[in-house]
Amino acid sequence: MDHKLQVGERPQIEMGSLQERSAHDFEDKSASSTSKVFQKMSSFHAAEQGPFSGTSRVGGVNMFSCACRSIKIVVFSNKLNLLMPFGPVAILVHNLTGHHGWVFFFSLLGITPLAERLGYATEQLAFYTGATVGGLLNATFGNATELIISIHALRSGMIRVVQQSLLGSILSNMLLVLGCAFFSGGLVYMKKEQVFNKSTAVVNSGLLLMAVMGLLFPAVLHYTHSEVHFGKSELALSRFSSCVMLIAYAAYLFYQLRSQSNQYVPLNEEVSPSGESAEDDDESPEITKWESIIWLAVMTAWISFLSDYLVDAIEGASSAWKVPIAFISVILLPIVGNAAEHASAIMFAMKDKLDISLGVAIGSSTQISMFGV
Repeated sequence: MDHKLQVGERPQIEMGSLQERSAHDFEDKSASSTSKVFQKMSSFHAAEQGPFSGTSRVGGVNMFSCACRSIKIVVFSNKLNLLMPFGPVAILVHNLTGHHGWVFFFSLLGITPLAERLGYATEQLAFYTGATVGGLLNATFGNATELIISIHALRSGMIRVVQQSLLGSILSNMLLVLGCAFFSGGLVYMKKEQVFNKSTAVVNSGLLLMAVMGLLFPAVLHYTHSEVHFGKSELALSRFSSCVMLIAYAAYLFYQLRSQSNQYVPLNEEVSPSGESAEDDDESPEITKWESIIWLAVMTAWISFLSDYLVDAIEGASSAWKVPIAFISVILLPIVGNAAEHASAIMFAMKDKLDISLGVAIGSSTQISMFGV
C-alpha cells in the first residue's frame, strides 16, 4: 500500500511542479512584456522632450541625410541638370542688362532640365499609384510647363502666343515625341515586332478627332462669314464646344480610372492579381512618395517663376534675333515643354512598353487639345 501510494503520489508532485513552473513562466513573460511597454513609453516620451533630446537629434540627422540623398538623386544624377543654373542667370541678366534675347535664351535653357525632372518625379510617383494613374500623372505634369507658360501669356494679353504654343505642343507630341519613340524602340528591338493595345489607341484617336472638330467649327464659322448674328454665333459655338470637350475629357478620365485599370500594362507582360505587371517587380522607386510630391511642387513653382521671365522676353527676343514669334511659339516652346514626355516616351519604348509610350504622347496631346485649349 505504501508503495502504491508513493507511486501514485509522484504524478501529483510532478503536476504540481509543472503548474508552479508555468506560473513562474507566465509571471516572467508578463513582467518582460510590461517592461517592454514601459521601454516603449519611455522612448516615446523621450522623443517628445524637444530639440535637446538624443532621440530628436537622431531624427534630425536622419531627416537631413534623407534630404541630402533625395537632392543627390534628383539634382545630381542627370547630366541635363547642368543647365539648371541658367535659370538664376536669366534673372540676373534681366535685372542687370534687360537684354530680352539673352533672357529668353537662358530662361529656355533653365526650364528644360526642370521639365525633364518634373517627368522623373512623376515616374517615381507612378510606382506608388499604378500604371493607369501614373500615365495620367505623367501626361498632366508633362503638360504643366505649357499650361504655366500659357497662363502667363494670357495674363500679358498674348493670345496668339497661347494659340500657337498649344497647337505646337499637340503637333510636337504627335509627330516628334511619338516618332522618336517608335524609332528608338525599333532600333533596340530590330528582330522583334513591338505590339500595343489597339482599343486604347482608338479611344485616344477618337478624342483627338473630336478636339479637331471642336477647334475647326468656330474657325470655319469665322472665315466663311455665315453667322446668323455677327460676332455672337461664333462666340456661342466656341463656348459650347469648350464645354463639350471638357465634359468628354472628364468622362474619358472616369473611363480610364474605373473601367480600364490595366490599360497601360503592355500586352506581352503578365499581369498579377494585384494589377501590376510581372516585369515591374525588378524596378523599384528611388525616392519615396512624399519626396516625389515635394519635388513636384518645387519644380512646378520654379517653372512658374521662370515662365514669367520667358513670356516677357518673347517679343524682345523675336526682334533681337529677327525670328518670327510664330516660330518661337510653335517650335521652341513646345520642344522645351515636352522634354518630360520626350524622355519618358523614348525610355518606355526602349523597354518594350509601347502602350505607355502611346499613353504618354497621345495622352498628352489629348489633354492639351481637350483640357488645355
